[in-house]
Amino acid sequence: MVDKDMYQRLVGKWIYLSHTRPDIAYAVSIVSQFLHSPRKAHLQAVHWILQYLKSSLGKIILFKRDTGLHIEAYTDADYAGSVTDRRLISGYCVLIGRNLITWRSKNKM
Repeated sequence: MVDKDMYQRLVGKWIYLSHTRPDIAYAVSIVSQFLHSPRKAHLQAVHWILQYLKSSLGKIILFKRDTGLHIEAYTDADYAGSVTDRRLISGYCVLIGRNLITWRSKNKM
């Protein structure tokens, strides 16, 4: 076991940050599953996220100008494919031109 309060504060900050940094959203969703009983390996994963963020400072998402206006949407689902909880994972993303506008990934019972 590690300090539960410290782990929850760190992961809470990553959850907030993942709204503006979609590149860490999946990793944050995994470590947030262990908020009630974090172990040393989970804290190590949180530190890896921090190291990744430190190495990617100054990198931004650019929206490209596109001459045509077309909307594309993609969706996918994985039924019981997660080895940790065997839940359904579904997700979607929407693009306008070549620019990602919105996306979501969700675990379901």
